[in-house]
Amino acid sequence: MSSIIQVERLTKRYGGKRGIDDVSFDVAEGEVFGFLGPNGAGKTTTIRLLMALLHADGGSARIAGLDCWEKTIEIKRLIGYVPGEPSLDRNLTGGQILEYFANLRGGVDRAYLKTLIERMDLDTSRKFRQYSTGNKRKVVLIQAFMHRPRLLILDEPTSGLDPLNQQEFDGMVREAREEGRTVFLSSHVLSEVEKTCSRVAIIRDGRIVRVGGVHELKDIKRYEITIAFAQPVPADTFARLDGVAEVETLNNGLAVRLAMQGAADAVVKAAAQFPVVSLTSYEPSLEDIFLRYYERDGGEAPRQVARV
Repeated sequence: MSSIIQVERLTKRYGGKRGIDDVSFDVAEGEVFGFLGPNGAGKTTTIRLLMALLHADGGSARIAGLDCWEKTIEIKRLIGYVPGEPSLDRNLTGGQILEYFANLRGGVDRAYLKTLIERMDLDTSRKFRQYSTGNKRKVVLIQAFMHRPRLLILDEPTSGLDPLNQQEFDGMVREAREEGRTVFLSSHVLSEVEKTCSRVAIIRDGRIVRVGGVHELKDIKRYEITIAFAQPVPADTFARLDGVAEVETLNNGLAVRLAMQGAADAVVKAAAQFPVVSLTSYEPSLEDIFLRYYERDGGEAPRQVARV
């Protein structure tokens, strides 16, 4: 399968501040590709370089075989783009903004546009300045999808959306994939990438630390379970159970905090042998996950890139 995005050793610096360094990855035509990393890792910088909103200090980036800076106008005809921070005319209504972008594209399928508006439950009569963060996100999502682009470049696309709209977005991405279109999706939410993507690149501190199948995320995915008991329980009860990576005793043995990887079935069955007061599950932020996963080896992210 041919690549629609080809990034080689892409570098961008902001004076003394970190940008991105030696970033390389390919995105195949027709796949949903996740670009995953904590906030500030370099995701938006990379996307702005692809969109020719910034100029690189080194390396190359090509979309559909075209240089991202030399052929930016031709490339933008192929792309639907959602910026991380939408900046549109505050005095136009949502409908006027969508009309402007439709005309800019030379017209769109009006029936499809209407369907997207209904799916996102957007009131197009309100001015952009009156919209909540979630409704502003709906406007930019609709304008990105409405002309059925060959490539969608989406920077944190579900930020501010409620769960129902997030489900609609997931459906729109699936439909794009089924139609053979490509989606490049950046996120700092592990579960979002797992749901929608087939492959993923992980970026940390401006460097790619892994490129591979989405199944590889199981290596870093962790969540925490805290169980409070009516009487002290020894930590050894849970230490060797399937899915338990770490055990921490709390409150003089009246509670345990478990770092989990995988199913919690064994933990729940073991806890049921004792009088349980409460059980809570928590998925840490991607920043916390990366901090724990990569600092086990002395704080340095691995430089080797595994391609799958």
